Amino acid sequence: MRPTTRSNTFAVMRKLLLVAGLSALFFSVTAQQKWTLRQCVEYALANNVSVKQSDVQARLAELTYKQSRLQQYPTANISGNAGINAGRSIDPTTNQFTTSQLFFSGLNFNTGGTIFNWFSLKNNIAANEFEMQAARAGVDKLKNDIALNVASAYLLVLVSQEQANVAGVTLQQSQQNRNNIRRRVDVGTLPELNFLEADAQVARDSATLLTLRSTVQQNLLQLKAVLNLDAATPFEVELPPLDQIPVEPISELQPEAVYNLALQNLPQQRVNELRIKAADKFIQSVKGAMYPTFSYFAGMGTNYANNKIPQVLNTPTGGFQNTGAIVNIGGTDYQVKAPTFTTNVSTYQIPIGTQITDNFRQNVGISMNIPIFNNGVARTAWQRSKLNLENLQLQKQLDNQTLKQDIYRAYNDAVSALERFNASTKTIQTAERAFDFSQKRFDVGLQSTIEYLTNQNNLFRARIERLQAQVEYVFRLKVLEFYKGQGVKL
Repeated sequence: MRPTTRSNTFAVMRKLLLVAGLSALFFSVTAQQKWTLRQCVEYALANNVSVKQSDVQARLAELTYKQSRLQQYPTANISGNAGINAGRSIDPTTNQFTTSQLFFSGLNFNTGGTIFNWFSLKNNIAANEFEMQAARAGVDKLKNDIALNVASAYLLVLVSQEQANVAGVTLQQSQQNRNNIRRRVDVGTLPELNFLEADAQVARDSATLLTLRSTVQQNLLQLKAVLNLDAATPFEVELPPLDQIPVEPISELQPEAVYNLALQNLPQQRVNELRIKAADKFIQSVKGAMYPTFSYFAGMGTNYANNKIPQVLNTPTGGFQNTGAIVNIGGTDYQVKAPTFTTNVSTYQIPIGTQITDNFRQNVGISMNIPIFNNGVARTAWQRSKLNLENLQLQKQLDNQTLKQDIYRAYNDAVSALERFNASTKTIQTAERAFDFSQKRFDVGLQSTIEYLTNQNNLFRARIERLQAQVEYVFRLKVLEFYKGQGVKL
């Protein structure tokens, strides 16, 4: 039995190890999956708390709109009661005082509605509809802002990674140059000082590479923060080459044309327009509250009580008794006698069905409410609504001015970045030729190590400056595309 038990144990262990290995492989593959800009934006929009709160506000605005529409319809309510009266009380079926204990109940139905209120209700519905649409546009505006923030953080990761790549190539060149100098020093063609200078350059390039790699990690952490992603989560982004990022020609992104399209397409401008329309409708709605309101009402109901109604019953006994009265007939007096009765007192209850029928009542009518003086509440609300409209119009002007300034600034920055990129491209071409010439002179011993390293550093700086100008140019063009309503994409 022992071998069998041991073999079963080994089998179970092998299964556990297999499951653990597959799990580790799965998590490793998942951790190595690279995020595209689209995935980053979608994740940010799905997990951002501000977006969720804005969506809740939009749904609340939708409920307010639906509630205002339901106010057009009549109200209808059914009410009922039941209880016991004891002591001196009023009989609900006779409205008379009674001292007997009784059980009572009632059932009522009432309805009513507005006939005319100077279109106050209609304008309130229209205002709430505009507010609902503005809330939805506000969600889109917030999503656009988040997408732009994600794209900005994404591009920072891209440029820092490109800079780190350039620094890595430069470090390899410095190491190769140091090795070549070491060989030449060993054979006596160069002094030891040249090697020390080359070795110091390798140390500087290594420090630069470490700094840039640290910048990459910092930018990745910043991107995680924008995505609301845990900082400890394994995270890599897919970084397309800058030359492969599609951008529109700058000639098609003239600031005035982009501004006109932005006024039509951006959610913030739609929010302002819709809120102004809503405020205008609220003014008309509040103004209607200062005029008479006509309404109608109707209702019906019935009552029941188990009160005991006394009943007196007189039964003839067959005998007679003198009344004391005398009647003279033909000169003869006669005593007047009256029959005798037996009196029986009893009580009875009216059946519930009969009471409901007998106590059934109905009412219908029209009412009018004329506001004369209510401490200025209605007029103050009207004046406040007009000031609110004026404030929204001023906010629209301010937002449009800010938008125009941002668009022109982005355009000017894009032109400036393009000029720097073109200039740095020429600088790189010159620096590359100078470095190649310096390399040849250095190889034959016609140039010092310091001059050679200076040319190498000049080439490195030119490449970094071109990368920065290129990313700035791409980002500003993407901002202009965003203002045109095309979203953010790489």
